[in-house]
Amino acid sequence: MFYHLMKYVLLGPLLKLLFRPRIEGLSHVPAEGAAIVAGNHLSFSDHFLMPAVLDRRITFLAKQEYFTGPGIKGRLTAAFFRAAGQIPVDRSGKEAGRAAIREGLCVLDRGELLGIYPEGTRSHDGRLHKGKVGVAVMALRAGVPVVPCAMVGTFEIQPPGRVVPRIRRVTIRFGEPMDFSRFAGQEEERAVVRAVTDEIMYEILRLSGQEYVDEYAAVVKAAEAGGGEPGGSSDGESRKFPGGER
Repeated sequence: MFYHLMKYVLLGPLLKLLFRPRIEGLSHVPAEGAAIVAGNHLSFSDHFLMPAVLDRRITFLAKQEYFTGPGIKGRLTAAFFRAAGQIPVDRSGKEAGRAAIREGLCVLDRGELLGIYPEGTRSHDGRLHKGKVGVAVMALRAGVPVVPCAMVGTFEIQPPGRVVPRIRRVTIRFGEPMDFSRFAGQEEERAVVRAVTDEIMYEILRLSGQEYVDEYAAVVKAAEAGGGEPGGSSDGESRKFPGGER
């Protein structure tokens, strides 16, 4: 109830009015049945802009910190995300990845849309970073298509650290559904899930036009904060996509 109230009455119309999103490839999102929408993550605004333009409800796996903030602001934020149907996921500890996969599979088992950011966190520098393999594990285990999505311009309107977004037009692109049925039953194969994840990330890269860094976003951010270079690189340049151009 609250989700539809926000989408169609309160927040959705306002977002469309302010940011006038260009929507490309919306017909690629299945009209029914379970599917994963996998996108880049450039801004806090992504959580609201993508659902606002979709015809169907979508559930995201949201970081647990959104549900555990202190004070009145923290309680309001937690209430908002719960009412909007977002699922808190603890990203710390050994069980974090397994817990996220379990929660995501429950959404897909209900025949719904699951939204996921394979990078695992927001990009701190506007580049696209290496994807985590959970998206591939869920796609193969549930046997569902993956729709790549690119948010373009949201980093410029609300980069990390900016509370109030700038009012500028953004673009949201959806690519053709990706079918990985040829890998059915191989979700425990490390090389397979890595290859599937890279294929998904390449499609996001193609749609977004971002620079690519073949390191996890959290690793790059930590290395830069400590004055080092991730992966032992000393040139600080973006790495080529694994396997070169496709």
